Amino acid sequence: MLEAEELAKGIQDCVSKIVKTREDKVVKGEADNFGIDFLGLLINAYHDTDENNKLSLEDLVDECKTFYFAGQDTVNSLLAWMVLLLASHGDWQEKARREVIEIFGNQYPNSEGLSKLKKMTMIINESLRLYGPAVGLLRKGGSEVRLGNLVLPADIDILIANVALHHDPQQWGDDVHLFKPERFAEGIAKATNYN
Repeated sequence: MLEAEELAKGIQDCVSKIVKTREDKVVKGEADNFGIDFLGLLINAYHDTDENNKLSLEDLVDECKTFYFAGQDTVNSLLAWMVLLLASHGDWQEKARREVIEIFGNQYPNSEGLSKLKKMTMIINESLRLYGPAVGLLRKGGSEVRLGNLVLPADIDILIANVALHHDPQQWGDDVHLFKPERFAEGIAKATNYN
């Protein structure tokens, strides 16, 4: 067996084992449902009696792989850009360092403390604005929509160009190309010129 085939089988087996564990909990009465997280929704679709909504085990595994690997790439990309930006902007690196020490001291990070990291959140948001993992989003219109004088027909594909939106001087100001986490000092909703 090739290494790639072994890896694919290992992933298939791992996801199947996790699915079986969830199913067993429901069968044994330890849980009322398969869960309300993404995996729980997929398992519900796998058990759906309506053939139009039913998901095969292969499709379930493929969805899990897509979310796992895409999520990992997104985080890796964000971390790489943040390291580069913080290395280039020592002032923000020092602000983030001080904030982490102030909140955690010598303790391990925890969810309560993470939610208090305002400077880090600003740095993350600005890094994502400048170097977001997705250059655009493709959406399909479900029904005809009127936007002013423009009529978008049903089933039209709409491309939302994230890169253009995140680098638009009208939205972000003439310094749109600069790393300025302070844009997010009052949160995401007030970061642009039109808030």
